[in-house]
Amino acid sequence: MSRLSQRPDGAVVGRALPHESAELHVTGRALYTDDLHPRAKDVLHAWPVQAPHAHALVTGLRVAPALTVPGVVRVLTADDVPGTNDAGIKGDEPLFPSEVCFHGHAVCWVLGESAEAARRGALAVEVDYDVLPSTLTLAEAIAAESFQGAQPTVQRGDAQAALEGAAHVFHGETEMAGQEHFYLETHASFARVEDDGRVFVESSTQHPTETQEIVAHVLGLQSSEVTVQCLRMGGGFGGKEMQPHGFAAVAALGARLTGRPVRLRLNRTQDLTMSGKRHGFHARWRVGFDDEGHLVALEATLTSDGGWSLDLSEPVLARALCHVDNAYWIPDIRVTGRVARTHKTSQTAFRGFGGPQGMLVIEDVLGRCAPLLGIEAHQLRRRNFYADGQTTHYGQVITQADRLERAWEQVGVEADLERRRAELAEFNATHEDARRGLAVTPVKFGISFNLTAFNQAGALVHVYKDGSVLVNHGGTEMGQGLHTKMLQVAATTLGVPLRTVRLAPTRTDKVPNTSATAASSGADLNGGAVKDACEQILGRLAVVAGDRLGVPAEDITVVDGVVSGAGTGETLSWADLVHTAYFARVQLSAAGYYRTEGLHWDSSVMQGSPFKYFAHGVAATEVEVDAFTGMHRTLRVDIVHDVGDSLSPLVDIGQIEGGFVQGAGWLTLEDLRWDTGEGEQRGRLATASASTYKLPSIADLPEVLNVALLERAHEEGAVYGSKAVGEPPLMLALSVREALRQACAAFGPMGTSVDLPSPATPEAVFWALQQARAGAEPDGDVDPGAGPTPPQPDPDAPLRRPESEAAVDDLAQA
Repeated sequence: MSRLSQRPDGAVVGRALPHESAELHVTGRALYTDDLHPRAKDVLHAWPVQAPHAHALVTGLRVAPALTVPGVVRVLTADDVPGTNDAGIKGDEPLFPSEVCFHGHAVCWVLGESAEAARRGALAVEVDYDVLPSTLTLAEAIAAESFQGAQPTVQRGDAQAALEGAAHVFHGETEMAGQEHFYLETHASFARVEDDGRVFVESSTQHPTETQEIVAHVLGLQSSEVTVQCLRMGGGFGGKEMQPHGFAAVAALGARLTGRPVRLRLNRTQDLTMSGKRHGFHARWRVGFDDEGHLVALEATLTSDGGWSLDLSEPVLARALCHVDNAYWIPDIRVTGRVARTHKTSQTAFRGFGGPQGMLVIEDVLGRCAPLLGIEAHQLRRRNFYADGQTTHYGQVITQADRLERAWEQVGVEADLERRRAELAEFNATHEDARRGLAVTPVKFGISFNLTAFNQAGALVHVYKDGSVLVNHGGTEMGQGLHTKMLQVAATTLGVPLRTVRLAPTRTDKVPNTSATAASSGADLNGGAVKDACEQILGRLAVVAGDRLGVPAEDITVVDGVVSGAGTGETLSWADLVHTAYFARVQLSAAGYYRTEGLHWDSSVMQGSPFKYFAHGVAATEVEVDAFTGMHRTLRVDIVHDVGDSLSPLVDIGQIEGGFVQGAGWLTLEDLRWDTGEGEQRGRLATASASTYKLPSIADLPEVLNVALLERAHEEGAVYGSKAVGEPPLMLALSVREALRQACAAFGPMGTSVDLPSPATPEAVFWALQQARAGAEPDGDVDPGAGPTPPQPDPDAPLRRPESEAAVDDLAQA
């Protein structure tokens, strides 16, 4: 067992502990970025001037009227930028644009003595626009060939030839909507200038180093002249990986120009209309099976809705292409991706980072094709699982196929699926106006950043003379429990009680050049760095202890703050050891570093081993659908998830539960709507409030939710044998959508294939079950060997179904 993964006796990791800030959260004493400005004086407040068009040129900008508004101090425009007028990393996101590219795009910012004064000043700014044509939907973008960035292809074998020889071939389309992050804390920054000219920015950001870099280049400064700190975030989910940079830059620019602190905090409507969301995707596919239901080949084109600029769209697309296989062996495969440019907010990272979109494609394919093949959906899925030694379509070897198989079997037994399937069939046969569905879906999710360089982290650990420990690391806390795990890692490595260790806020002058807290890698990377720093200190202290106890340094152990030497029977306290070390002039501070080994990735050919390991999970979900309204209830969910040897089980179970519910929201409730008409409001986000954008509530939780961590799942080569947990559970919610599909199909004859939109809102579910009731079948002719053949659907029906290869269309050329 490796030094990184081995756990000592009495380890603090593995204990089920509450979140380190739980008490602060529930009592309201936890501080967030926007809680800091009342502690400063002479603070200015920033307010945006938002464009009322989806696409237009700014032909005139008159700020003088705003300066006459009482309380307005300054209006920031492009002319005020001393460095680079860009808030992104691709050079395509002007901070103060001359061409607005989405409805609500900020053209300038007003600074006022109060938020109300700044708001009134923003209303007084006069802007002239030359309105231009806009592209809003993926269909419009594809038709206009409006794309941006790279168009990668991942392939293995000859998919086209394999499809020609397959016994059963189907093709169709899958479309899925985006998702709003809707974190409790909106985007916020607070900037001030120190006495020596350094800029200090408090930011609600998942990537303090990149926020630092963007602020520096907007101000024309070096990174060492800018410090960014993140206390904690009230949620992030990926939305604060790239998007905070511009807001921090505006606050910093205002502070630099006025010499006064500047607070920028978006209200909920501004946050919804100005910040990016999960990418919506459209996929066209052809799939082939043999007579036993084994996947033979897949061809697909995935198009993501990137919005007006690239942001993180290229790596999101890359991960989608790498996860289109999910847990299934597909011998011959060719998957191409492209990013559409539309006049919407720049879509960005969201929990799963393209993985959910890619995995939804293959789960949709299997769910739609199973009844046409005459095979139960859960049997078709299990039949196509990877085996050890097989490789993914991008070249990574599968080594833990048994993890998924064990989780699948455990769910089957603990959820008593066979008995419940029989009960469900009886329910459906005896209830005219309701149907139930029960689906099981797997998750295989790669852990690491696709960009190899991001897989590194740093930490700075101090041990003070009294024995207390302070930990700084490069990860950020957004409620996911990363700080809790880092406290446990530090206490375990040093061998001290948890109460001995505390954490400092994340800031760039303590730990530089950090990667974003994203890609589910926060605990892996920062845990490795914290452990390294603690081991350096412990190694020095062991020499001191060895001298005191008369044993070699390697025979020294520290458990729960008690230092002992093998065979001596003598001990000393941790505090005593540290005190002795200080007076012996032994260094009690260390900078730790960790980089993930064994990764290699060639993005030019989309081949390599980009992931340290795969996280696995299985979920079984039972739902009930009402025939009259399409309303549905999630009755029961059973989950078995692989987190390795958990660092903090209570935190991990909370992440699994939260990720699942968030995924279910994306797939069933959360319906982003833009005005796509040709009027003045074209491009306006219609779901710009909590009253119009439906989030999961307590009433949407399953009546029964059972979560178990996979046992015997030690991960060699990861910190204390653990695995990541942040993103993979979200994809467990695919089981909800598949259960809804089966419930809708149960309204029709045997073999009915249901095409279910995403999100599967009650309205969408209603039309799907209506179509099933009518005995609808897939558009076009079904391959004679593809299973039962239901009747032809209404050609005007809004929902699409799998099409046979005999149907005439241009999918193969897409």
